[in-house]
Amino acid sequence: MTGEDDEMTDVTANGVGNASPGLVASAVSKNTWRLVPLLGLAYLFNYLDRTSVGFAALQMNKAIGLSATQFGWGAGILFFSYCLLEVPSNMMMYRFGARRWLARIMITWGLAAAATAFAVGPYSFYLIRFLLGVFEAGFFPGVIWYISIWFPAKYRTSVLALFMASTPLSSLLGSPISAALLGMDGLWSLAGWQWMFLIEGLPACVLGVLCLVLLADTPDQAKWLTTEERQALLDELASDKHDKPKKDLWAAMKDTRVLMLTAITFAFTIGSYGIGIWLPLILKNHGLTNMEVGWLTAVPYLFATIGMLFWARVVDRNGQKIYNLMAALILGAFGLALSVVFTSLVPALACLTLALIGTISARTVFYTIPQGFLTGAAAAGGIAFINSVGAFGGFVGPYMVGFLKDATGSFDAGMFGMAVILIVATGIAFAFKLVTQTA
Repeated sequence: MTGEDDEMTDVTANGVGNASPGLVASAVSKNTWRLVPLLGLAYLFNYLDRTSVGFAALQMNKAIGLSATQFGWGAGILFFSYCLLEVPSNMMMYRFGARRWLARIMITWGLAAAATAFAVGPYSFYLIRFLLGVFEAGFFPGVIWYISIWFPAKYRTSVLALFMASTPLSSLLGSPISAALLGMDGLWSLAGWQWMFLIEGLPACVLGVLCLVLLADTPDQAKWLTTEERQALLDELASDKHDKPKKDLWAAMKDTRVLMLTAITFAFTIGSYGIGIWLPLILKNHGLTNMEVGWLTAVPYLFATIGMLFWARVVDRNGQKIYNLMAALILGAFGLALSVVFTSLVPALACLTLALIGTISARTVFYTIPQGFLTGAAAAGGIAFINSVGAFGGFVGPYMVGFLKDATGSFDAGMFGMAVILIVATGIAFAFKLVTQTA
């Protein structure tokens, strides 16, 4: 969307609130099939390019001489650059249009992810991961904002759940694939972990090109909709109500509600990445082969996918977003805490599965909340600001677990620490509910 084009909910014509339900439903269905598969597949590779480093560590750490602390630092450092550039990237997207900007993001991050195959030591590993964060910045919050201008509020939780199903699916599918790619060790003089980065990184470049061909910046440019469907959708979007909407970016960033949301997303990001990146090494400690680790790592994400989609439907029906967010955070904390209690493989993996269901479902519910009081440039930049500060948890989680593993010789301290952080986030979510009621 360009700067001259206001956010779709602001450019209403006549007939606001009078859109034909059948035409709106038809437009939403067409938009879902046009946008979600492509963006969801891109997000699958986006998340895979961040977290597959956990599988690479099974070979790479020894090959290039990384300690647990150094690996944790490198795995998380991409979030440092990512956080710094989230807001500028999203404002560029708002100015120049989502189609071209999302394509640029995908192509450059795909090249950086593939380049990780050529790391030769800690510092080159840090540099490449830092650049990966630079190039990825703006993708996830950009898509969240992009979805908000294409889908009316009552459809968004389900649409976001379909898009964000890519998070657990990337591990569900990517875990056994990553483990299998490690088996290519020695082919054409490349190590298995190098093949993994190359084969999993480059598809993002292809998806970037497809974005240029298949996407449109705004609903009024959607050639796949009929004239009647476009107008009905625009009217429906215009009729969405906002709670004291803010359109100015600076005003949004000073809003107490925005600051509270950044703290909440920081917490559940610590949990989801702290588990996701270290899970292969946690399972490896049980004496499993790399392929067994790959298949077992997929199990929690299978249940997390099902749980997240089910939870999204519940939220769309009852509308209790904050209470559902709190429940998901509590479930995540409960699973992490219990994983410390059990030492045998099956019950510990079951507990980590509960933790992933909680943290991933919390993420899905969470990103429907800011759009209730942010519009226009404030929505593009505000969501990016929330995500950028919160995403720093993607650095803190892996690094904290690695540091505590080196300090204590066990993953238990890291799991328990993340559980405490999620409980604190639950309290902030409750306070957010009180502030929203009085805002």
